[in-house]
Amino acid sequence: MKFAGCAVLVLLLLVCSVSLHAQDKNLIPLTRYPSKIKDTITRVSKDTITERDLNDVFSSLFSKNYKPVKPDSIGKKMIASFFPAVGYSLQTKTAATLTGNIVFRASPISKISAITTSMGYTERRQFTIPVVSNIWTADNSWLFVGDSRFYIYPQSTYGLGSNSDTSDRQHMRYNLLRISEVALKRIRGNFFLGAGYKFSDHWNIDYGKSENGVPSAFESYAATRRSISSGFSLNALYDSRDFSVNATTGFFGAIEFDDNLKAFGSDGNWQSVVIDLRKYFRFPANSDNVIAFWSYDWLVLGGKPPYLDLPSTSWDTYSTTGRGYIQSRFRGAQMVYLETEYRFKITANGLLGGVAFLNGESLSAAPGTGLQRIRPGYGPGLRIKLNKASKTNLDIDYGFGNQGSNGLFLTVGEVF
Repeated sequence: MKFAGCAVLVLLLLVCSVSLHAQDKNLIPLTRYPSKIKDTITRVSKDTITERDLNDVFSSLFSKNYKPVKPDSIGKKMIASFFPAVGYSLQTKTAATLTGNIVFRASPISKISAITTSMGYTERRQFTIPVVSNIWTADNSWLFVGDSRFYIYPQSTYGLGSNSDTSDRQHMRYNLLRISEVALKRIRGNFFLGAGYKFSDHWNIDYGKSENGVPSAFESYAATRRSISSGFSLNALYDSRDFSVNATTGFFGAIEFDDNLKAFGSDGNWQSVVIDLRKYFRFPANSDNVIAFWSYDWLVLGGKPPYLDLPSTSWDTYSTTGRGYIQSRFRGAQMVYLETEYRFKITANGLLGGVAFLNGESLSAAPGTGLQRIRPGYGPGLRIKLNKASKTNLDIDYGFGNQGSNGLFLTVGEVF
């Protein structure tokens, strides 16, 4: 069944684990880590020496005298890793990827910088090349964040608003080029301010009739063969999490204001804001179990964005909103999203863990309309410890939503 793809993914990750690095939103290495940075390491101690990950399990099978080895520190010399993987999602079905990661540190005290790229081809004939970068300066006073993507992307759309029905589905196909570059300056402690430039070009947009036979929301909104959004962003960031890849305590908050302007080449003038808030607690307080909360609000403030640039399910930066629904299931001018997840150990050594999650999203239709019904998503998940040093897990979740929506969701690193 669908879990077969997961099994292949795990095996391929293990085969390449000699220089393997996490290909997730936090870009934390799996097998090498710095010795001084708080949010990227777990020191080997009496409390952690009994923890086990997949590297421990497989190495001990092939070597009777196996002993856990302390990972080396990442320095200025770039370390490159490339590996193939096979996975599954509602959006792609079976997908084959070739993923590469380059990591380094600008100085002995700086946080890890990383550049990640992944070429993928899916059962739905989707071709994707994203390139994501997080570059820290030597004294950690500046952070440069990049996100560029090229997609050839067959995908369905279901109309506007969270009242939309699966019978509203309309098949589409388009090419996408997206470029985003943001520079953030440390102001004080964990607080950063910055600005950047964003560009999004959808072209060769091709679409069919909606399955219910009536004119689709895309045709009514603005049926075009190409759309361009271009403008600048203003950004604020606060991050006090203990581990960015798998937080147990702390707070993360980010606000991004985007202003797309005709003067920058955009089809029209329009503005939006994204507010991303996350909070983590140990629960019970003296345990390793965690309850986490996430609020993600993506709101159009003015103007009329192109249809494909409207807020939409699983079109956040890391495509993790809306477990339980296919990507683009809901789309609209305003998106309000809440999620909570309880994370717990299954085995005492931390190799296996579990989660239970519940989310809800509400979207409006076209700009100027109000929020519609709340669409819930929920389900269980399994966590397999890929690397205990970076606290990186392989996430295997099964989500359920309304109208019979359900499917498998695979992620490296926690969903939020």
